[in-house]
Amino acid sequence: MRRDCPKKLEKYYNCFCENGLRFTTPRKVILEVLQELTGHRTVEEIYFEVHKAYPQIGLTTIYRNLELLYSWGFVDRFEFGEGKSRYELRSNDEEDHHHHLVCENCKKIVDYSDFVKEEVQLMEKIKQELQTKYDFRITNHKVEFRGLCPECKSAGQNQ
Repeated sequence: MRRDCPKKLEKYYNCFCENGLRFTTPRKVILEVLQELTGHRTVEEIYFEVHKAYPQIGLTTIYRNLELLYSWGFVDRFEFGEGKSRYELRSNDEEDHHHHLVCENCKKIVDYSDFVKEEVQLMEKIKQELQTKYDFRITNHKVEFRGLCPECKSAGQNQ
């Protein structure tokens, strides 16, 4: 492992090396920021955090590297109807898998991961059926439910 690679990023560094990818400073810093901030961050939010420690890394570099990290499967990109992409670290760990509840009014995003047994069974059944029907190997999925959060619902925003 490289000396400038923090222990918490070791699995990313190893994956980069195994796949012949360069673990550049911008990529390392973006992964660090996404790990520290958690949640679904815009490019601008990521840039603001990166810029604090590395002012020489520009916004274009952030955009370009986020797209590369997305295409390589290190981050997920989401479109929640705001006209901008949001990113978060992809977890290949089933325990970290989650779905999203998105408020149509205030755009609040809730990560939903406390699945009950029936939900897990239903998702597995859907996955199996789709794989069989379309002869398609499913490796990941995203589920997003849209509606109104409790605050917007109680404020009468349900028209």
